[in-house]
Amino acid sequence: MLSFENDYAEGAHPKVLQRLADTNLIQQPGYGEDEYSRSAKEKIRAACRCPAAEIFLLSGGTQANLTVISALLRPTEGVVSAATGHIACHEAGAIEASGHKVIPLPEYHGKIRAEDLASLLDDFYADPTHPHMVSPGMVYLSHPTEYGTLYTKAELAEIARVCGAYEIPLYLDGARLGYGLESPGADVTLPFLCEVCSAFTIGGTKVGALCGEAAVFPRGAPKGFFTHIKQRGALAAKGRLLGAQFDALFTDGLYFDISRHAIRMAEELKRGLQARGYRLFLDSPTNQQFVVLDMEEMAQLQKRVRFSYWGKLDENRAVVRFAVSWATAPEQIARLMEILDETKKARENA
Repeated sequence: MLSFENDYAEGAHPKVLQRLADTNLIQQPGYGEDEYSRSAKEKIRAACRCPAAEIFLLSGGTQANLTVISALLRPTEGVVSAATGHIACHEAGAIEASGHKVIPLPEYHGKIRAEDLASLLDDFYADPTHPHMVSPGMVYLSHPTEYGTLYTKAELAEIARVCGAYEIPLYLDGARLGYGLESPGADVTLPFLCEVCSAFTIGGTKVGALCGEAAVFPRGAPKGFFTHIKQRGALAAKGRLLGAQFDALFTDGLYFDISRHAIRMAEELKRGLQARGYRLFLDSPTNQQFVVLDMEEMAQLQKRVRFSYWGKLDENRAVVRFAVSWATAPEQIARLMEILDETKKARENA
């Protein structure tokens, strides 16, 4: 069955697999002390233009979010997130299970606004009973967001300004960061993220790796972060598995090249959908495209294509997501268009 269900349906880019195969029988130290992890971190620092950054490689996105957020927060603090943020909706309460509350903010196609954040913080500290409450101790963003939308430099700078005024960290979840960086018109870069964020992740799982996320701390990680990783069960004995993958992804610009390919496929997908009269739920410039389908068409299409149900729009329509990835081929887009045409024709003839 043709699949546009997510951006991690395939394994890994051939160059990543080749690096793993080529280094397989070379003995290396464990726990990220291997030469491949060291090389990967140096290449990431170079791409970020941040030689002082501390970088840690973890195996998954939820694991990275949980580990970073719980290390940055004090026991009485919570994390501010868009109401639709990944940690608020799709991580099974992992943050709450660590003893930290997720504090929701209004979202605008997945993004938060600096003025809402400032209002939340102002109101919290203006309340004389705030010592009895969970305090907002950091801010979580994702880029791209759950809706494939992107922050601009100006938006991130303003959010960072509010965080700075209240001396709380700004953390950006970059599980799909490559697709955000390479989106046409995007102005956010890795060096800029190092300027405004206390920490951010560079996703590998959804951008060409078998697994892995790089957690970047531009101005240094919290004290004892390595031990915190182990305490959370997130320290891989065979750290080379992650190191070799990120070393391959950050060699000769592979991470950025394959991200650009995914964006080209997303644009082709969007053009095909719009040419056939489909309504896009919103304008996503990244690899996730959200489409409005009537319930009957959705049911028929699900027999031949995998995609994600995103939510009910009204009694007769739903929002669904089609996701492309670094591995999506033009032939797959063309085949999807054929299936859409065939489904439409079958309905007209019914």
